Amino acid sequence: MNLYLMRHGIAVAADDPSVTDDHQRPLTNKGVKRMRRAGRGMRRLGIEFAAILTSPLPRARQTADIVAAALGLESRVEEISGLAPESSVDHLLSGLTRYQDRDHLLLVGHQPLLGQTLAYLIDQSQTSKLEFDLRKGSLCRVELDGLPVHRPAMLHWLLTAKQLRLLAERSND
Repeated sequence: MNLYLMRHGIAVAADDPSVTDDHQRPLTNKGVKRMRRAGRGMRRLGIEFAAILTSPLPRARQTADIVAAALGLESRVEEISGLAPESSVDHLLSGLTRYQDRDHLLLVGHQPLLGQTLAYLIDQSQTSKLEFDLRKGSLCRVELDGLPVHRPAMLHWLLTAKQLRLLAERSND
């Protein structure tokens, strides 16, 4: 099974005067534009996601919807509570077990949860010394034997949002 972890795009700053609740912050116009280009770059990777799972927060949901539109997979987007920022690695992984028969799952969420999940999958330790700070719009691929996780996963690659956008620029579509 391949898990793809993607952090949401550039969102309105938490200290912006228009923000009254962190859980309602949307992507900025720049964030939307950059995620559209990143989505076109992801299309070049040729991955057929069985599902695109997203945090219910607007900035993650918008990111998932933009990527799904770029890939023609709008019907495969699902919100799951395990990707909400206040969730835990255990809660996320336990919620993913119902997708264990899928080959390629895209998870769209937040830091530090995504970084903690990546560290756990690779190290298999609740007290991992590994740290991953996934930048906004970045995407990584991790291969695991299945869910629940019994053996350490393998990190195959990590692409920044800029690298995804560069892939789009080299695209002929």
